[in-house]
Amino acid sequence: MKVRIEGLDCPNCARALENEINKIEGVKNAKIDFLKSSLTYESDDINILDKIKSLTKRLEPDARIIHKETSKQVNKKSIIDLILLCVGLIIGVIVFFVKMPTWTFWTLYSLSALLMGYNTYYKAVTLLFRGIINENLLVTISVVGASIISEHMEGLMVIALYSIGKVFENIAVNKSRKSIEALAKIQPDFAVILNSDGKEERVKPEEVPLDSIIIVKAGEKVAIDGKIIEGSSSIDMQSLTGESVPVNVKTGDEILSGSIVLDGVIKIKTTNLSSESTITKIQNLVETAAKNKSKTETFISKLTKWYTLAVVGLALIVWGIVWAVTKNFDTAVYRGLIFLVISCPCAFAISVPLSYFSGLGNASKHGILIKGSNYLDACANLSTIAFDKTGTLTTGQFTIEEIKVLNDKLTDNDILHLCALGEQYSLHPLAKAICDAYNGNLEKISAFKEVAGKGVEFKFHNNRYFVGRKSKALESTCVELFENEEKLGEIILSDTIKTSSFSAINALKEMKVNTVLLSGDNEKIVSKVAKDINIDESFGKLLPEDKYNWINNHKSKTQRIGYVGDGINDAPSLSLAYVGFSMGINGSPASIEASDVVLVDDNPEKITSAIKISKFTRKIVIENIAFSAIVKVVFLALGAFGITGMLWAVFADVGVTLLAILNSLRALKYKAKKKNK
Repeated sequence: MKVRIEGLDCPNCARALENEINKIEGVKNAKIDFLKSSLTYESDDINILDKIKSLTKRLEPDARIIHKETSKQVNKKSIIDLILLCVGLIIGVIVFFVKMPTWTFWTLYSLSALLMGYNTYYKAVTLLFRGIINENLLVTISVVGASIISEHMEGLMVIALYSIGKVFENIAVNKSRKSIEALAKIQPDFAVILNSDGKEERVKPEEVPLDSIIIVKAGEKVAIDGKIIEGSSSIDMQSLTGESVPVNVKTGDEILSGSIVLDGVIKIKTTNLSSESTITKIQNLVETAAKNKSKTETFISKLTKWYTLAVVGLALIVWGIVWAVTKNFDTAVYRGLIFLVISCPCAFAISVPLSYFSGLGNASKHGILIKGSNYLDACANLSTIAFDKTGTLTTGQFTIEEIKVLNDKLTDNDILHLCALGEQYSLHPLAKAICDAYNGNLEKISAFKEVAGKGVEFKFHNNRYFVGRKSKALESTCVELFENEEKLGEIILSDTIKTSSFSAINALKEMKVNTVLLSGDNEKIVSKVAKDINIDESFGKLLPEDKYNWINNHKSKTQRIGYVGDGINDAPSLSLAYVGFSMGINGSPASIEASDVVLVDDNPEKITSAIKISKFTRKIVIENIAFSAIVKVVFLALGAFGITGMLWAVFADVGVTLLAILNSLRALKYKAKKKNK
């Protein structure tokens, strides 16, 4: 079960609430995704949601488990809270700048503090009774303590700046949320299907059968992957690949769901169901990406669980030492309170996951779907990347270069016909090229048999034929034809290297990443492709287990190998690699499932972009952790020695948190620069 939860203002709150929900009898595997405002759980109790809502209301007054139609109520609550904060600030100003009787002062002072921080105090007390200590309690103790020792101005400034900081935190987090949510909204609401009687009908994308004809007009989104059978247009693929330049497509071209038709009208024959289309893959990957956390993010989550309790203990120690040294109770309490305020873990708890979330969102906008922050982090550590050849570095679309006839009684078309007969049941790219080149009808054959790693055998007109490859000495991509034991001819094919492959390898070399080509093709062909693209090493005639073994034998703590592939046979290697990259368009479902990163437009150059975004995101995370830690340690020392007051303590908490959040959002806007060659 999945519901939307709004109103949580920090990851610590979300984590505490998640733990409490999991304690409810009948609830299993409850997970709160703070940055995506979602709650997922398992339960057989049909009334369990009411119990979850009741608990949420008690622990998090601002949080609401809602449906889309009630989302406006949450907005009203936020507006009311903001109004109360402003009223509290105004009353606070009046309290300190207008002379009044003592009872009036205390009444207005208490009212001001209550209006600005009632949510904070309520959460502190409620969670404390459930054995949970977090930053809400630290702030509450600071405000109450400052009031007791007559530091009234300091007390109000703590809650005022803390509450204002929370407002800005929410704005920053919502900005990141909206950027990510936009990726999940690229699915069109309808598809226009052409019925058998020629009439157009609007249906939901999931209702469109395979091999249907859909019509897409200017300004509309393509609902399902397919091949254009009529018309031409310019299409906008920015939401899929991040490329802002429109792409021209025509009859015969493949087109991805999520593309926007800019002009004209095109008819598309669907090649996937809605559930298997590119746009659905993107949504599913974006949906699950936040669940896989990096080691840094996980460490911070575990740290903050015990951090607050440790801080309270240290504050008591500071209070005791200062009291023993100064013999002044108020001074000791004041410095202990400063310690509490500075030590709030918000800067760490929110900026680290927000940095990774921003990095994931940035990659997604550029057509790089990374399945979690752990894989985003891993991309920065790659030292070697191994590539499959066909469909990965090459287009995978073979064309016939030459037909060699070795029997005088036969023609080129006879060789092509007999080869097509044997290849008609195969999904191999070579088989597809041969069958596409033959325009005639293909008759039935008998005794069809696959010869593993070599080709196929069959009978036709009482003759036994073999189509495939027997000769090891052949240097080109070649399909041989044998009748009984006589070789009748050869079909020589070529596969075009992707233009982006050249720039991808050059960019990896500039980043000091080693490159290797692992292919099942002939060694001389593989060697030539590797030389043309400037790949460091190449290995040919490899079976799927050979690729797997190569990665397994070469990986180590210092040698972190990425693997790039697109076929079913690449799935084991993709799973074994430190990071597996699969192709989004031509990649098999198995390879996409086994990989950690999906390149939506099959562009290998996006691998370098993924690495650059990964390194930049990690840099942001390190900056946030280092900056927050250094500032807090410095101010803790200054506060303990009485050099700084409560206002600076609030800055060290709220100010550092806001700066860390703003720094985190840089990962969302980062652009991996390309060098022109």
